[in-house]
Amino acid sequence: MSLILLVLGLFLFVSLVVVHEFGHFIVARKCGVQVEEFGIGFPPKAWSKKLKNKMIFSINWLPLGGFVKLKGEHDADTKAGSFGAANLANKTMIMLAGVAMNLLAAFVLLTLLAWFGMPQIIDNQYTVKSNTKVIQSDVLVGFIEPDSPAAKAGFMVRDNLISINKNGVSETINKAEKLPDITKKYAGQEVTIIYERAGTQKQVKVTLLTESVVKASEKNNNPKGYLGISPADYSLQTSTWSAPIVAGGLIGQFTKATFQGLGRTIGDMFHGNGAKASEQVAGPVGIFVLLKDGSLLGYQFVLMIVPIISLTLAIMNVLPIPALDGGRLFVTWLFRIIRKPLKQKTEELIHGTGFALLMVLFVIITIIDVRRYF
Repeated sequence: MSLILLVLGLFLFVSLVVVHEFGHFIVARKCGVQVEEFGIGFPPKAWSKKLKNKMIFSINWLPLGGFVKLKGEHDADTKAGSFGAANLANKTMIMLAGVAMNLLAAFVLLTLLAWFGMPQIIDNQYTVKSNTKVIQSDVLVGFIEPDSPAAKAGFMVRDNLISINKNGVSETINKAEKLPDITKKYAGQEVTIIYERAGTQKQVKVTLLTESVVKASEKNNNPKGYLGISPADYSLQTSTWSAPIVAGGLIGQFTKATFQGLGRTIGDMFHGNGAKASEQVAGPVGIFVLLKDGSLLGYQFVLMIVPIISLTLAIMNVLPIPALDGGRLFVTWLFRIIRKPLKQKTEELIHGTGFALLMVLFVIITIIDVRRYF
């Protein structure tokens, strides 16, 4: 089941790129700009077909995104049906269409999740309390201390803790904050822990650490837990009439969090703390690992990741980064404001340099992801 969800997540991720480029495609056509090619992935080309409207549809080998090639993409082009010949308002709409489609995709997916089951992944996650119902509440295994009772018992991250049993008495684990009190109660004793992994219920006998060992570890500045894990609450909640409101609120909340994260990353880079900055970014490898791990939690978590990625794509493409939509729009407007023609050579230099730097950044992030996860 988790493999199917992983494939679904990867398919939806690629679909976000297609949705983004479709936005450019449909608005360009509406504005009278001819689309010469619609490509999924980046060249070299794997397969292509020329359609009746003379547009080429292609699938390319590098699955890093996608593109729409417009006739006369440079601002200085003047031929009829070219992007360059379009007025500034139409150019703005065409360049922002991908962002709009990613925002729409995020809104639709989050609305559906709010109807069918929204995972709570951050503290104080936006919701309409009067129209929210918790349909699932689990306590998952988070960090596992090396050489702890949990590690020796074979627990894995994301195992769902159900109960701790001793002498026929069962203690239900329904909140992460309850676990320390329960394990302290049975300190030094052998207990049976019931848990669930990948939909299958299991049980294991574990001998918890004694109270003296735990207290001694606190004095040595190396605190240990009786079981040796950091639990985390994971819940699903549904809404009815407020689902679209929840989706809109979450988009605002995640957008704010994204800009705050970008600010911290840029701040760390300027202060020479590249290692800390790298911890806050992820590329395709990191996204793959996130989808792989998330698939173990069910389809709701996978579907939650996808609109967040879609929203991130929208945010990155609205920023004035050369080669991306926001950068192209910024440069176009800048030259209009200063009343200077944007020559083809100048435009190619700006965005070509930006694209090259983005590819270098992509390689660096990929290397960081591989070292982090493998």
